[in-house]
Amino acid sequence: MVHNNDESDLPPEIAAKRRILFADDEIQPVPSRSEGPFPGPAAAGTNTSIQWGNLPNLKRNDTKESIKSVRSISSRNRDPSLALPTVYRTVSFNITASQERQQAEASKEAAKAKAQAGGDFADVDWHLVDHITLYKRLETAPESGLTSTQASGKLSQYGRNVPSKPRSQLPQKLFGYFFGGFGSILFVGSILVFISWKPLGDPPAVANLALAIVLLGVWLLQALFNGWQDFSSSRVMNSITGMLPEDCVVTRDGAQRVLPAADIVPGDILSFKAGSKLPADIRFIEASSDARFDRSILTGESVPIVAQTESSETNYLETRCIGLQGTHCTSGSGLGIVVDTGDRTTYPDYMPVNLLIVNIVSIAIAFVPEGLPIAVTASLTIVANQMKQHNVLCKSLKTVETLGSVSVLLSDKTGTLTKGTMVATNCLIGFHAMTVDEAERELLESRDTETSRPKSKAVGLLQLQTAAAVNNAGEFDPTTIHLPLAERKVIGDATDAAILRLSERLGGNGSTVTTRASWRTRFDLAFNSKNKFALKVVSPRDSEATSVALGPYVARNFDSETDTVVLIKGAPDILMSRCTKFIDSLGEVHPASADFQKHLEHIKDTWSSEGKRVLLLARKILRGGELSVKPNESNFEEEVLRFAANDLVLVGLVGIVDPPRDEIPEVVSTLRRAGIRIHMVTGDFKLTAQAIARDCGIIGSTKGEKVDGVSDLPRSAPPTIPGVDTDGLSRYGADSLVISGPEIGGLSEYQWDLITQYPAVVFARTTPDQKLLITRAFRRRGYVVGMTGDGVNDAPSLREADIGICPVTASDIAIAASDMVLLDSFASIIIAVERGRTVFDNLKKTIAYLLPAGSFSEFWPVMTSVIFGLPQILSSFLMIVICCFTDCAAATALAYEEPEADVMLRKPRDLKKDKLVDWRLLLQSYGLVGMIETTTSFAMSYWYLSMKGIPFGSLWFAYGNYTFEGSHDSDYINYHLSVASAIYFVNLVVMQWFNLMALRTRRTSLFTQPPVRFTRTTTLHPSSSSNASHAWNTSIHISGNWYLFPAILIALVMIFIFCYIGGLQDVAYSAPVPGMYWGLGFAWGAGLLGIEESRKMLVRRSVKKGERTGRKGFWEKIAW
Repeated sequence: MVHNNDESDLPPEIAAKRRILFADDEIQPVPSRSEGPFPGPAAAGTNTSIQWGNLPNLKRNDTKESIKSVRSISSRNRDPSLALPTVYRTVSFNITASQERQQAEASKEAAKAKAQAGGDFADVDWHLVDHITLYKRLETAPESGLTSTQASGKLSQYGRNVPSKPRSQLPQKLFGYFFGGFGSILFVGSILVFISWKPLGDPPAVANLALAIVLLGVWLLQALFNGWQDFSSSRVMNSITGMLPEDCVVTRDGAQRVLPAADIVPGDILSFKAGSKLPADIRFIEASSDARFDRSILTGESVPIVAQTESSETNYLETRCIGLQGTHCTSGSGLGIVVDTGDRTTYPDYMPVNLLIVNIVSIAIAFVPEGLPIAVTASLTIVANQMKQHNVLCKSLKTVETLGSVSVLLSDKTGTLTKGTMVATNCLIGFHAMTVDEAERELLESRDTETSRPKSKAVGLLQLQTAAAVNNAGEFDPTTIHLPLAERKVIGDATDAAILRLSERLGGNGSTVTTRASWRTRFDLAFNSKNKFALKVVSPRDSEATSVALGPYVARNFDSETDTVVLIKGAPDILMSRCTKFIDSLGEVHPASADFQKHLEHIKDTWSSEGKRVLLLARKILRGGELSVKPNESNFEEEVLRFAANDLVLVGLVGIVDPPRDEIPEVVSTLRRAGIRIHMVTGDFKLTAQAIARDCGIIGSTKGEKVDGVSDLPRSAPPTIPGVDTDGLSRYGADSLVISGPEIGGLSEYQWDLITQYPAVVFARTTPDQKLLITRAFRRRGYVVGMTGDGVNDAPSLREADIGICPVTASDIAIAASDMVLLDSFASIIIAVERGRTVFDNLKKTIAYLLPAGSFSEFWPVMTSVIFGLPQILSSFLMIVICCFTDCAAATALAYEEPEADVMLRKPRDLKKDKLVDWRLLLQSYGLVGMIETTTSFAMSYWYLSMKGIPFGSLWFAYGNYTFEGSHDSDYINYHLSVASAIYFVNLVVMQWFNLMALRTRRTSLFTQPPVRFTRTTTLHPSSSSNASHAWNTSIHISGNWYLFPAILIALVMIFIFCYIGGLQDVAYSAPVPGMYWGLGFAWGAGLLGIEESRKMLVRRSVKKGERTGRKGFWEKIAW
């Protein structure tokens, strides 16, 4: 077979669309056919000896830019309603800037890449050869797959299915480490101070040289820290993403197995279904008619494409019979054969000038808290590690802080609020409703001892067993088939697993495999949220299968050669109206009378009100020639759906229980106390959803409690009447609302306003589009929305929400769309919310701690020197010491602060009003603490100078020319100025220790939440002594934030290094501090702590009073 990729004869617009361009592809040389056997297409008339084990020697480098095609570059901001999300969100700190740079680079190189793209896959023909050739070339078979021996050999030959690491972009990273944040300020400041030392210094001042060296050292230090922090955070994020599941289902040794994606090899038969992410390039060999794949990660196509088994294009990247690695199956199911793995896949980057310069640099040093980036970055990384320890994986460090501000949590039901372990508990055959235990017992009692077949009164149950087994996408895992039925693992979703186990119980051990072997599948339509049913067209392999499945009376008129059976399984509210007949316990078919329809409706509502999911199983015989199209034709799906729209025969109903997780009621209660509204969004029937919501504690626990519906919501606002309250929900008494998906489309904006005010809402029977609409409705009204879900239909709303959350058992596409993955139970979300609020609190505490001394108190010595000519009472060198050593260590220790006692009792913060730095925090840092620390430090320093004969009045507007009535020389003045500088420094540092203790809590008293707590635990153990039978064992547990004390010790060491070591005193412009001033510093610090404790007490009282009156008090309003 020969194919031609030359597109020069096409119009430019079409050629541009057909070519997939990669900005950073590098094509490795491909050996010519003369160099050895090659499995690609041979030229016409050429006799080539082919070795079936070889693959095309085509290699693509995996780089950040290799996923940027021309079309994908322009289609990043896609509406989630158009296609399911496919790309994991990056964990880079500078995600936006990084993506913009990569897109700009890719656009510049697009023209060059365009010329290369046509030849990238010229020698790849996996999409062109027929299936038989494909099986021979890869030494496999669709029924049995590879053997374990073959798989081991190919794994050695081709390596693990893992792409090479991308380029590190080290030069760009190094530049960011050195000049990012405040790095550029420090570097420029160092250069300017060097210049002020020489050549501008006359004579050169040693202090300026020391300051320049310190600035340069700090610049290097912050670069090293940035590098280490980047490495550390990357390691944390890599370990997190490495914990996410990457498994796939393959056929080996004739049985399906679940394997890590890294262990698959070319030739493996891979099963896929809706939500699966392809771990390698595959050629489709079976695909349901509704199988669709989202290729936007590679080609930028916004609409998923149809999966086909035969080639539709000569271009490897455009053909629809190839599934490309990294793409997602958005609907349908099928089989594919792995053709390329690893890097072979298409893988988705008034003064002297010198003094003026020093003062300018000093102002920059004083006003910029150099330790802030270090402390903030360290805080975020510490929290990420803490979240990991609590089995909560965040894809980005910002995710935690966002979760702390969530005000509305929209939660899916199945697998999120419930255990996801569905069990069939009830079934209905005709008018006869029974439990599954009763049905199993009835089948055993009615079974003929001679033939082992059920007698006539249980034929209906056997027909239900056949329908449940054949129309089912689930498979028992061969490795667990020997276990009891309840413990066997099922490869498939929870609903199919429940129906499969029901079939096995009714038919006996091994009956499911036997039943399925008796039928041949002609057409398969998987369940989807649009149709809300699964459909399968089958034909019998023998007449006995027909008799068992249809009953002897119907089987007589069934032609096994031409007739087929349409089996359908799905939602009763969709399928009940289509059923005109039903089978009874004897297997006989009867018309569905009005009495039967009423009975059916009653059973369905009863089971639903008990929290059970109800499924309806039905069938219809498709006579030969009744449809004009064949199952393998593209429009057969449309025809068979039209055919199944009426005259169905009801086989039975099945009730399935999926109990809520044990921890859910407590989780809901805790989140409610935290001010978060919990709403359920599910595809289940209205009564089922309402019952489960009641069990979970989302709506009232009493069945008689009033629950509103759409009819209780006025379509427009009532007229305003003076003196009468007509605002929203004040007119309605219910706190809960239940609404169905079909009702959502007709809601007015005013009704949406009312819905979003309800404390609890249950959205039932929703489609993915409606889930997306619900999420947007809440976000549009200013709520911060968290969305939890685990299925394919949840993916659009997971990505649309402010934060998407899914369990680790979720589908690949749901995990890809989420920001956070819960490895453990749903209760982990409480820890996540608590840590999210705590990290915001701790960041505010860090900033509030750094600003008073590291910014405000350092700024005024420089400004008073520049404006009023006073001596700079705090040297620039000591400013650097405060910012980068004494304060930075303590600020980082604040990241380890535990949550305050009331953190989960507060309302979620308002993102528009509650900023990280606002006027309240600045009032606290500058107006209160900063003013106290600055005033006392100035007073201490100038008081000391006054006591040494250097009056304050003589320093005004001196600008370094100090004249006194006494005989003080310059050395005397400079020495005592250095002592005054050290006093200012020591007073600031000591007062910051007390400020550190005060800032540990924003509202709680220090005495309620001390920095270190000792908990004594006493346990009773058996004693080995003969004198006593038991012994008491006492252990002491230390909790709290003990990191504060090493941070204080570091600050104390810094004081002694720069104030008491002779060689460094001249450099730092400091001197030993008299003991009296140490004592005064502690006194001022204790006073500051007392003021803070009084302020927090007034805030707590104001909050309590506000809860009673409904209005915020003065102290609460100004509390930071």
